[in-house]
Amino acid sequence: MSINDIKALTFDTGGTILDWHTGFRRAFEKAGKEHKIDRDWANITNELRRKSLKSVLNLGEHSPPSYNFDGAHKKALIDIISEYDLNQFTEENIHDISYNAPHNFIVWDDFPNALKKLKKKFLCVSFTLLSFKLIIDTAKNNNLTWDAVFSCEGIGKYKILPEAYETAAKWLQLNPSECGMVACHNFDLDAAKKVGFKTIFVKRPLEWGNEGPPDPEANPHHDLIVDNFNELTERLEC
Repeated sequence: MSINDIKALTFDTGGTILDWHTGFRRAFEKAGKEHKIDRDWANITNELRRKSLKSVLNLGEHSPPSYNFDGAHKKALIDIISEYDLNQFTEENIHDISYNAPHNFIVWDDFPNALKKLKKKFLCVSFTLLSFKLIIDTAKNNNLTWDAVFSCEGIGKYKILPEAYETAAKWLQLNPSECGMVACHNFDLDAAKKVGFKTIFVKRPLEWGNEGPPDPEANPHHDLIVDNFNELTERLEC
């Protein structure tokens, strides 16, 4: 089946749709200013992302998950506080950085209008490692209207386990080949492709701030590679 047979688009949401780096960095800066602490907050933000992502990838492989991505954010932040001598941070600071900040992430500006166009032709689903509540809150705050939200929290198997992708296709009552996984991360797309999804790489050069993304170049085997969501709507004839 070709790219033209796609009936649903499933979107990675944390980095592809939402600007996590700016949200976390500003929360760190706010807490630092409160306690008169100066650090490389951009670098610390990216360390928080690395630690939290590592703790959820493949979660549920051997036993039912005992936490979601909100819990992973808090756990990672506790580690960061210890490693970077940020013990002045209060419980209020911890909650603000690990919970309030991500639940108020701002959407990348090329996405809202593209989503409206894409929904006219495809089912458009947030398929994410992030918690249900985080996606609900950010959708409301950014005026996004998903056709559905599939969180790995509900599946009980987190990406990049094949069961996560298989379940998403099952819930859509589609063959995996009728689903297009949209992400700025090769690891997510590669795992989706292994179970039969079509894969669409959208570049997000600023996802990690000035550091640049871990995988700035798309693997060539993806079905579509675009610079932004405006280009995607054109390529998919929306």
